[in-house]
Amino acid sequence: MALDIKNLTIGYGANKVLGREINLSIKPGELIGLVGQNGVGKSTFIRTICGLQPALNGLVLLDGKSTEEINPKEIAKRVSVVLTNKPDSLNLSVLELIALGRHPYSGWLGNLKADDRNKIDEAISQMEINYLAKKRLFELSDGQLQKVMIARALVQDTDLIILDEPTSHLDLKNKIEVLHLLKKIAQSGKGVLISTHEIQLSAQVCDQFWCMDFGKQILVGKPDAMIQSGELQEYLHVPRETLK
Repeated sequence: MALDIKNLTIGYGANKVLGREINLSIKPGELIGLVGQNGVGKSTFIRTICGLQPALNGLVLLDGKSTEEINPKEIAKRVSVVLTNKPDSLNLSVLELIALGRHPYSGWLGNLKADDRNKIDEAISQMEINYLAKKRLFELSDGQLQKVMIARALVQDTDLIILDEPTSHLDLKNKIEVLHLLKKIAQSGKGVLISTHEIQLSAQVCDQFWCMDFGKQILVGKPDAMIQSGELQEYLHVPRETLK
């Protein structure tokens, strides 16, 4: 399944447009990094393509069909999202939070079947957090909680996973671990889009960068080529020698 973005305009009304005429696509097996300065519109872009914020113009298509025409429950079976906000209740157990990802299939009563439990076990193993399963969320470090949030997205069993700043507030070890886990998830056949400020780390794992700059079209390319050409540094407004 592919997600296609057609002539998309994002922002908060005519007086605050953050991006115009955006045409991009995410395909299975790709890990894409959305990069750009603070305030350029990365989170707005993610919220718009996930349907959490209305587009000012244009379409977001799943397999050629507008998301506006697809039942939200069906979208939840095809696209999972990890935002920057923490869960409302940190008193939940790790297992309880991850199980919430099965709601598109189990309903809000949360009646888990054998297949649901298998998906939960698979996600816990894939994220390498078996040792955390019985802990409460308030007992976790930021890095551990982020891995649990990604596991919740995995159990939705979607073709696409979209994450807003998945490595923010993590130490270097956890940043590297989370990015490499996301690379493995993409290699398993899922399309993965992350917004990130970790340019040098994400350049090592991302297949493409989408770079946003104020008033410009999104720059698309392979991270190494964009760095070598100096285009990425120009869009990020940093000296060329900053990224090598």
